[in-house]
Amino acid sequence: MRRREFITLLGGAAAWPIAARAQQRERIRHIGILLPAAADDVQFQARVGAFLQALALLGWTIGRNVQIDTRWATASAGEVRRHAAELVALAPDVILAHGAGPVRALQQAPRAVPIVFPIAGDPVGAGLVDSLAQPGGNATGFMELEYSIGGKWLELLKEVAPSVTRAAILRDAALGSGTNLFAAIQTAAPSLRVEVSPINMRDVHEIERSIAAFARSPNGGLIVTAGAATQFYRDMIIKLASRHKLPAVYNERSFVAPGGGLISYGPDFVDQYRRAASYVDRILKGEKPADLPVQAPTKYELMINLKTAKALGLEIPSTLLARADEVIE
Repeated sequence: MRRREFITLLGGAAAWPIAARAQQRERIRHIGILLPAAADDVQFQARVGAFLQALALLGWTIGRNVQIDTRWATASAGEVRRHAAELVALAPDVILAHGAGPVRALQQAPRAVPIVFPIAGDPVGAGLVDSLAQPGGNATGFMELEYSIGGKWLELLKEVAPSVTRAAILRDAALGSGTNLFAAIQTAAPSLRVEVSPINMRDVHEIERSIAAFARSPNGGLIVTAGAATQFYRDMIIKLASRHKLPAVYNERSFVAPGGGLISYGPDFVDQYRRAASYVDRILKGEKPADLPVQAPTKYELMINLKTAKALGLEIPSTLLARADEVIE
């Protein structure tokens, strides 16, 4: 072998370990998370924890092949917009965003980033996607609920408080989901012999006045539908229900634990954050949000607070207790 050929071969061999090490280094992908909550919100911490755990099971390890930037924007629309702009400026590969407001803020940013929502009420009506089967844009994810659940809430109210003949439906009238949920409850009302009436949640004073006026007549109960407004006024609504001795069915577990409300029935949001990790994984591997259908909830949970029931003078049927996922003594 000629000397020149040997030196060339030796030089190539010396480069092999360097090339191999370079190939072994994984590309670090970037995920943003935008949440309409405070950083100390226990419910949201559990949800994000489930999302991160599911990502890890899919092979994503922080610091090795993925970087995550989280923004806790609180419920303030201004804060949501500010944090949305910050995240988009970081140019992540995909953003996990909770709810219609944060998703809309991200979609209004100058740069389009793939978005996965673990929870969003009426994504078509809110303009987040073109359709459930074919989202068509840069966002996809999981519905907050299906409207048929409205009839189930009314059934639960009658089951826990058979004397109820009137139900006030707290809703966010600005949301299409608020109108559609009320319509579903109205459809179920005649067969249950319950008269239903809406209470719009525009501000604190309207809610207080409307509930106080409703409570002046006997045999009343409340149904609190899904939406950002109900979450924002959660503590006040629970206090008003207690003050006016109104049995109430809530859309989400945080109203019961730790909120202290009577009963809740709704999707398992921790599970939806877990499922959202699979969509983030698929987008990081090259799929587009436009081609991933919006999915409905698959797991629901029933919560009952016996302490609150006792304070209201209600005896929860044993058949209902047997169906509960969690009973607070």
